[in-house]
Amino acid sequence: MRTTRRRFLKSAAASGAAVSLLGAPAIAQGVAGKVVVVGGGFGGATAAKYLKLANAKLDVTLIERDDRYITCPFSNYVLGGFRKIEENVQTFDALTKLGVKVTKGEAAGIDAPGRLLRLSGGSRITYDKLVVSPGVELNYKGVPGYDESLAEKLPHAWKAGPQTTLLRSQLEAMPDGGTFIMVAPPNPFRCPPGPYERVSTIAWYFKNHKPKSKILILDAKDAFSKQSLFQGAWESEYPGMITWIAGKDGGKVESVDAASMTVKSGFGAEKGTVINVIPPQTAGRIAIDGGLTDDRGWCAVDPQTFASRKAEHVYVIGDASIAGAMPKSGTAANVQGKVAAAAIVAALDGKAATAPALLNICYSLVTPDYGISTTDVYQVTADRGIIATPNAGGVSPRAPTAMGERKLEAEYTRAWYQAITADTWG
Repeated sequence: MRTTRRRFLKSAAASGAAVSLLGAPAIAQGVAGKVVVVGGGFGGATAAKYLKLANAKLDVTLIERDDRYITCPFSNYVLGGFRKIEENVQTFDALTKLGVKVTKGEAAGIDAPGRLLRLSGGSRITYDKLVVSPGVELNYKGVPGYDESLAEKLPHAWKAGPQTTLLRSQLEAMPDGGTFIMVAPPNPFRCPPGPYERVSTIAWYFKNHKPKSKILILDAKDAFSKQSLFQGAWESEYPGMITWIAGKDGGKVESVDAASMTVKSGFGAEKGTVINVIPPQTAGRIAIDGGLTDDRGWCAVDPQTFASRKAEHVYVIGDASIAGAMPKSGTAANVQGKVAAAAIVAALDGKAATAPALLNICYSLVTPDYGISTTDVYQVTADRGIIATPNAGGVSPRAPTAMGERKLEAEYTRAWYQAITADTWG
């Protein structure tokens, strides 16, 4: 069953059908209400779109700080030199045509009892239901010696855009034989395989343009997503180039010194030519300021609907939410946006939400033609929240066969991006 389900999900992604598999909810068309969505990423844009698709009479407003959205998925390929950052730009034109009111602004406060959202400019918006999808906040102070100002010298590039192009320019300027050091974040964080995919794509660039260069990963964790697949790929594609230091072996960083370009850890004091510091993370700032987070900095939600555990009539989706076994990924945020939209329309119509369909598909490229993936299907339980459904997911084979799985999965990776961005913003 594992192989059959996995192949089905990959085939769906390759044909652009993975997101439609999740389905627009079959819900009533006769309700009305005012829904405000904060954040125009994979979660927020999906929620806004599917609210209007479910009921065109709904008044849906999307609050986004920028005129466009630059996706973090596929930004690692910009660092590897085989994609342009402009290809990651998504606009809100299709949502506007659908009837979503897209407002440029930044959410600054939530009055949950009054059902009111305050923007940084001082304006206020009332709502019947509020969807909060703010992504992550970077805890710069979580790395001793690092702060936000140093991101211009030691970029994090964990929010796609200027930081991505800055890190890319540093890699281009780096001499052959230099050392790239990555400070990997502790759990939980946005996109669990992301740091290791990033290392892979940068290694591809080095292999083709700066083959004497080395990569050092300093990691507080003792394991990471798709670890055996990544490490197997590093051995075959980039022998001797990448060194990963686990937390148990001294990988936890003690301090960074931007002046001397040195990172100190239990492994020693290492000098880097380019240093990529990915700080610890929490839910986005509005979730914290709005009183939606727990003492760990994340938002607890009802796993059936993604309604906040902290505030009535508020839903939290995407990276900011605590979603049990679901990772903080683009696919997960897209799925959760649909679940929240269905729950909101049902609630406005005085009905109970139906059981959600939850899944995640996560692709990574090691080279432009070498892809690996993991897929999971989830279920909501009364005592454990969202858990992975046994035998309903899978990962790429550790030892590929003559079928050419790696190249096929690279094609699936690109097909997934086309499908999910079209489903979210198209």
